[in-house]
Amino acid sequence: MAAVAEILESVRRLVPLTGEGVAAEFAAQGWEAGGRPRNGFETSWAKDDVRGWIHPYRGGVRVEFTVWLRDVDEETGCFEDLEAVYGEGERALTGFLPEIESSALAAHLIEAEGTPDDADEFIPCRKWILDDRLLVTGVVQEDTDLPVRVVVAWEERSSASAGALSIGPVPDP
Repeated sequence: MAAVAEILESVRRLVPLTGEGVAAEFAAQGWEAGGRPRNGFETSWAKDDVRGWIHPYRGGVRVEFTVWLRDVDEETGCFEDLEAVYGEGERALTGFLPEIESSALAAHLIEAEGTPDDADEFIPCRKWILDDRLLVTGVVQEDTDLPVRVVVAWEERSSASAGALSIGPVPDP
């Protein structure tokens, strides 16, 4: 998961945050392209057990990572014990947070308050602000038949609605 902190540290210097610039950083740091070019740049990346995506979003760009994922049971299409999976996700998030908090990026981050929208979107989450950008880490499940994921998302604050961050569904790998 250190690969996520490294990418975040490098893309924080990109002004403006562009898909082309972020894709170049992924490539420079040895992430494997997923073969999903759109708008002139690769949008899907993988390194170690982490997936990364670049999404055009509200006139800007959002960079999103899945650092942990627990998929539904293939036979039933649901989880046997959803609360246990949420607990696993929370533990995975707790294990990931030191990657952010001990990174060089941490010295520049200001912790942000959660919003009512965050409570609807995330099981738990943590948010930080860096200049005009928002960094969010959290546990999400968009629908009952979709995986539970620990995500990290980075976007221009001006493209976030009232400080909330919209996490998209899991793109195909």
